[in-house]
Formats: sequence, C-alpha cells, structure tokens
Amino acid sequence: MACKANAETRMNTGTARPALDRTFSVAPMMDWTTRDYRAFARTLTRRALLYTEMVTTGAILHGSPRERFLGYDAVEHPLALQLGGSDAGELAECAAIAEQWGYDEVNLNVGCPSDRVQNNLIGACLMAHPEKVAAAVSAMREAVSIPVTVKCRIGIDDQDEDTDLAYFIERVADAGCEVFIVHARKAWLEGLSPKENRDIPPLNYPRVHRLKASRPELHIGINGGIKTLSECQAQLEHVDSVMIGREAYQNPWLLAEVDQRLYGEPGPAANRHAAAEALRPYMARRLDEGAKLNHLTRHLLGLFQGCPGGRKFRRHLSENAHRPGAGLAVFDDALGLVPEPAPDRSLVG
Repeated sequence: MACKANAETRMNTGTARPALDRTFSVAPMMDWTTRDYRAFARTLTRRALLYTEMVTTGAILHGSPRERFLGYDAVEHPLALQLGGSDAGELAECAAIAEQWGYDEVNLNVGCPSDRVQNNLIGACLMAHPEKVAAAVSAMREAVSIPVTVKCRIGIDDQDEDTDLAYFIERVADAGCEVFIVHARKAWLEGLSPKENRDIPPLNYPRVHRLKASRPELHIGINGGIKTLSECQAQLEHVDSVMIGREAYQNPWLLAEVDQRLYGEPGPAANRHAAAEALRPYMARRLDEGAKLNHLTRHLLGLFQGCPGGRKFRRHLSENAHRPGAGLAVFDDALGLVPEPAPDRSLVG
C-alpha cells in the first residue's frame, strides 16, 4: 500500500497539494475505470484528471481488504475517488479515508440511474433530495481538506430542467460545493435501463451552458455524448471543464492528444506501440501480484482501433490472455501483429 504511505507522509509533513486542473477528465465508469485502465491511461496523458469507478460507502466501511476498493498506483495522480452513498456520516468517514489514502478529490455520485443503487438511495435518485445531498456535502467538507465535488444530471423523470436543477445546485452550493460535473441528460428512473439512460434521453448542452452563465462563481463541467477533442474545445467556450466517458475507453488513443491540444504540452506517447510498451513494467508487477493477464489487457483492446493489424491484436488477446498461466509473452505476441509506425514527435515530450 505504497500510495497510502505516501499520502500519510505528505499529510504529516504539511506538503501542499497542487491545485487540480479539471479542464479534461475521464468519467467514472463501472467495470471500466479500474486501477489497471487508469494506469494505462497515464501512458497516454499526464494531465487528464482520472476518476475511479463508483465505490459505495458500504464497500469501504465494511469490505475487506480495503486495498481492493481503494488501491491504486502512484502514477495515476491526479486521481479522484467517486463515492456512492447518501448517509452524511458514512460519506464523511469515507471522504476522510480517501484523503488518508492520498486521493486528490472525492466526488459524490448523483447521476447513476441503476435500479440497484436507487434501492439504496444512491446515484441519480438523490436529485429528488437536494437537502440530503447538501447535508452530505457539508459533512464531507468538514471531514477533509481535499475538494468535495458532485457529479449529477440535469434532472430526473418529470423534474423541470430549469427550476428543479437550479434549486438543486443552489442548495448544494450553499452547503459549500464549488464544483459540479453535469451530465447533460435527464435520467429516467422509471422505464429506462441504465444503458438506455446513456443514449435515449436527449442531450441538452445549452441547459448546462445557462447554468454556468447564471452561476459564474461555480466550476461547472459538462459530460455526456462528447466524442472528440474538437467538441471539447467547443464546449470549453461555455463551461469550465469537459468529461468524456465511453469514447475515452473504447478509443483510448483519443487521450494521446489531450495534453497537446487542451494544455499546450507534449504528451507521453510517441505512438500506440510506445504506449503499450510503457505499460509493460506495470503489467509485470500486477502479474507478480496475482492479477490475470486478461484483466489487464481487456482495457487495451481498443488501442489499435482502425490500424492495420488492430483486429489481429484484439483477437490474439481475446483468444489467449485468459488461458491459465498467460503472461507477457502473449501480450508481446499480440503487439507483434501490429506494424509499428514511425513516432509522431509532435505529441511527445
């Protein structure tokens, strides 16, 4: 648990945390933004803010070992922990634990539409309870010195996207929340599955833009349906930050241009092969710890999307990485199926 030890050392010596730049972030996604995906993402971008999967307060407080839910590699910073829960006391306790473990931010999930989390008053259903969210934010802020942020929707079910969203933001902001990442779709908790809630409710970017215009003192980020960095740049004319979800996972090479195009800095990867090779030492460590190769390589299946040999790369890993005893030789063989291009030095530094 080197990351926890490093965090405690930093807290004990009073070392100041650097201010977070949220210009671009990768959304928290269940089963996708695992520690292994996040380590891979760091071979492509140094600057993007990364989020964990949502972790419930119950898992942190009662699950064992805690490393399973909170462990990460130091390379992942800047890194935010997303919490799922509604009890103010439990959320405050978990926020304090997150700070002890060295996370740079703790984010409250008020956007997930899953039936499973609704039953525990977690996620998007909390948009109907702004006072409860405000109480949770207040308690969390009292417990930590790191930022406490909220990720929400523009509404749920029959809520009015103007009046009800404005009231929700007002109540939670009054409790001290200064950063809201807003998924620009409603969540329909009755009648749509979580998957359908990612596509069917119409996007309403102008509503998020109006929120920023009406609350200029708040940091307003936007999420939902954004697939290119050109779209990100267009959104940044209206809001403070942009969060991308599925596209950053399914087409991870998108991240290789983030540092250059959004921050004006060279990125870490000369080409896709270089990104894969940079992850190799991390993969070796994880395999030594008992991780399965397919649990690591599943996050890389989209790396060579659209490239010659990309389909062979995916097929080789899909057919062999799950086999007993599969190791880095399988990964190396898969890489050998993709012709290596000359590096694009314009992205690298």
